[in-house]
Order: sequence, then structure tokens, then C-alpha cells
Amino acid sequence: MTSWLVTITSGAAVLLALATGASAEALSSSQGALRIEKMAQGLDIPWGFDFLPDGSLLITERAGNLLLLSGGRLTRIKGTPKVADQGQGGLLDVMVPKTFAKTRRIYLTYAKRVGRGSATAVATGQLARRNTQLQGLRDIFVAAPAVSSGRHFGSRLAEGPDGHIYVTLGDRGDRQSAQVLASHQGSILRLTPEGSVPRSNPLIKRRGAQPEIWSYGHRNPQGLSFAADGSLWSVEHGARGGDEVNRIEKGANYGWPIISYGRHYSGLKIGEGTEKPGLKQPEHYWDPSIAPSNLLVYSGKMWPEWRGDIFVGSLKFDYIARLSGAPLKEVEQIKSDQTGRIRDLREAPDGSLWFASETDGAIYRLSR
Repeated sequence: MTSWLVTITSGAAVLLALATGASAEALSSSQGALRIEKMAQGLDIPWGFDFLPDGSLLITERAGNLLLLSGGRLTRIKGTPKVADQGQGGLLDVMVPKTFAKTRRIYLTYAKRVGRGSATAVATGQLARRNTQLQGLRDIFVAAPAVSSGRHFGSRLAEGPDGHIYVTLGDRGDRQSAQVLASHQGSILRLTPEGSVPRSNPLIKRRGAQPEIWSYGHRNPQGLSFAADGSLWSVEHGARGGDEVNRIEKGANYGWPIISYGRHYSGLKIGEGTEKPGLKQPEHYWDPSIAPSNLLVYSGKMWPEWRGDIFVGSLKFDYIARLSGAPLKEVEQIKSDQTGRIRDLREAPDGSLWFASETDGAIYRLSR
């Protein structure tokens, strides 16, 4: 296993990564032993990462740093936005679109200070040729209204087959806002690459509604991924129980806080029960909560037997959940000493699975 010792060079904003030469470890699974390698360590709450076309990695740290992992070296990229490092807020997700080779554009989500409050923002900028700086960074979306809470920013990004940008927003701790269409809170949005509203968005003609909304009635969705068939999947935090995996449909209401399979932290009942006409049911829910982070729908490239299965990281119970079947069920828990507080989970171009561990402050790779 190659692991990295990370230090900051004085005055240079460069983090040096030194290989240790240790052997890779193995992790058991339904497909036999998985090779687990530590690709980077010494990270301060890694929140999101994504792959560049050359195989290098962009990584966000919640405190505000954007890092490049390339050739065994971690480099801090200049030009990132000033974040509201408050509660669960900070620099959150990063996404490399399919057009990167032509445009060198990337997307970030972050908690932005707005007046006395904060809001989830989406920003875009161009990565300089030497990958040392973001140029022309600008916000293309800022959620409204801004609120004082430091909770439930959502913030996962996904690029759709249509080329549009999808982004998750939590309810910011204000449960009822997820049902208020005049607010962006508690929704999944659909934006053009420039941040404008696509004409085919479902609420664009509804008076008083925020036109960016694609679906609503979400508590705090922090996972978002498209499957090979073009379907959109999300996973969101419940309260005390009721974490949900949802198949996202245009204009649909997913019920929070009218229906839920969880309870308030006080133990009191939430809303009107678990079902109500017109409100979508989850494809799967957990009780007790696993505190889900990102999810992916697996291509089958490295493990054909897992094609179409959904993988979800757990922040609470320190494992990767594999879900399969109809109805969707958790069929496997991939767990080791390294799977502590999994914050992000991605499939690499070669089909290997990479994840970010908050516990270790590290990025790991799973392969055959």
C-alpha cells in the first residue's frame, strides 16, 4: 500500500506526499478479497472529491482548501471561495464535468456568508493549466433565503446526461421549509452549466415557486448519482431513523416533514405517519439511521456481479452499504478499520471504488 505523509512547505502552499512503500491490505467482501490502498492522508475533514481526465484527483477540505492529488503530491489550489466555516458548512462538494478537457471548468458547492446568515452556493471557475489556481471563479447560484443555522446544507453535485447540473439542498434545520416552494431549502435543483433555469424545469411556470427546483420535500440529501439508464438517485439523512434512498422524479414531493419513517430526536412522532397520497415513498430506508453520505450506482466495470447495485457511505456506523434487488435492500456491509466516517464515495474510471474517511483524514481505493 502506498500511503502519504502530508506536510506544508513554508511559504509555498504545497503539500508534499512521501511514499512509505507498505504493502496493500485486504478487505473481505461478497466478491472475495478487496485490495485497499491509502492514496492520501493528513486531510482535514475531506468532504468531496472527483477525478480529472488524467486520473488525478480534486479534493475539498471543509475548512476551505481545494487540493490536487497527482503523481504522489498534494498541492493546494489557490483562488477558492471564502467559506462560512460554521457547523456543517464550509467548502463542500467538487465536480469535474464531461466538458473539462475543453473548458477546464470545475464546479464547487460551499456555505456562503450572506448578511448575518449563510446559504448554499454553487460556484464555477477554470483550473489553470498547471493546476495551481482557479481563475474567474464566480457564483452561478445562491440559495434563498439565507438563514442563521449551521445545519443541513445538502450540497452534493451531479452532472446529468442532459448536461445540466443537479445539486442537493437540505432544509437548513427548518423542517417546514422543505414544503415551501418559495424557498430553495429541502430540494434538489436543476441548473444549466451557466446557472440559469432550464425551460423544462417542472415549476418554472408556477407563481411564487423557485424555478430551479427539480424535486422537493427532502430533509438533508448529501448523496446524488445518475445510473447508467439515466435515472437519478439520492440519499438523505432522516432524523432519529428514516434515512432514505430515493429515485428522483421531476417535480415530485418526497414528503419531509409530512411523512417519515423516523422520529424526532425527542422520540415524538414526525408529521402524519409514513405514507400519504401524492407523496413519494423511498426505495429503501434505514432505522436506525446510518447517517448516509454520498451514493453511487455501480457500472460493473471491475466487479460485473455488482452492476447496477447502489453503494452508500455511512458516517455513523463506519461502513459501505451495498443495496440491490427489487424492492431495494441492503445486502452487504463492507467494513474495515479504514472505513471510518465515510464522507464521499466515488467510482473511478477503471471501476475501482474510492472513498474519503473523515476518521483517518484519508482517501482510500478499493480494487481487485
